[in-house]
Amino acid sequence: MSIENRAKAAGQNLEGKAQEVAGAVTGNSEDEAAGKAKQGAANVRDGIEDAKDKIEDAKDKIVDKAGEVAQKVRDGVQHAKDELNK
Repeated sequence: MSIENRAKAAGQNLEGKAQEVAGAVTGNSEDEAAGKAKQGAANVRDGIEDAKDKIEDAKDKIVDKAGEVAQKVRDGVQHAKDELNK
């Protein structure tokens, strides 16, 4: 949905990978774990954006379907009026 939020997630993921690697190289298990946690948070953020996209798509389909139904109702009402005026 939001390119900005997806970019933030990608940046957070890269930051986490870098921190994880740095922790592994220096033997700092806390940095390594913190890097993995940042990557997990980035994945959650990306998942939230996926969910927002799916909700937006569903909303669009509902609005389109509602418009189709409304048009059928209008057509039916017009047909009924035409039949009464015969």
